[in-house]
Amino acid sequence: MLTLYYHPLSSFCWKVLIALHERRIAFTPELVDLGNADDRAAFARVWPLAKFPVLRDGTTGMTFPESSIIIEYLDGLRSVQPPLIEAEPDAALQTRLWDRFYDLYVHIPMQKIVGDRLRPADARDPYGIAEARATISRAYDHAALAMAYRHWSTGDDFTMADCAAAPALWYASRVQPFGPGHGVLSGYLERLEARASFARVLADAGPYMHLFPG
Repeated sequence: MLTLYYHPLSSFCWKVLIALHERRIAFTPELVDLGNADDRAAFARVWPLAKFPVLRDGTTGMTFPESSIIIEYLDGLRSVQPPLIEAEPDAALQTRLWDRFYDLYVHIPMQKIVGDRLRPADARDPYGIAEARATISRAYDHAALAMAYRHWSTGDDFTMADCAAAPALWYASRVQPFGPGHGVLSGYLERLEARASFARVLADAGPYMHLFPG
């Protein structure tokens, strides 16, 4: 009885979709076109801020916005697959830390760059874009050091942090390519792309990818 309000190009929706596929939790996808006034109005009745993604549990009547909160909720649902946040407190903190790292220092600056490309030429923000690129570059440097001896974001197990890293790095690398010292991140992204859950998300997004300004 889960409904996910989403768009197949939305990077934060990718994060939740990866988690749903990883845990093999059944859901109904509800595609919302924010450019359509009726769609937007209906979506705003579900979540007034009308921002993706939003999960609605028809059994409990509860509604959850924000990708990390949604994944936390999914971890509490019954599944044959292991949770994406470890039970051990220290390990769980590391997962939450890297989840926030990729969201705040790669994902959001990437969205700043992409959003600027959609603006009229006289409304663009060169200073803000330079700041966003600098943030991503510093984040790449730090993540590359951390990933030098890891298979996944926090170690040997695929976690919520990897759900966050996959869309962040995939989109960011197209607007801010990896530098010479970021080869380990390129390898990490290749492993993410080969993961069945993310490969499925990329395949589903394929028909819409021509809309991405990057």
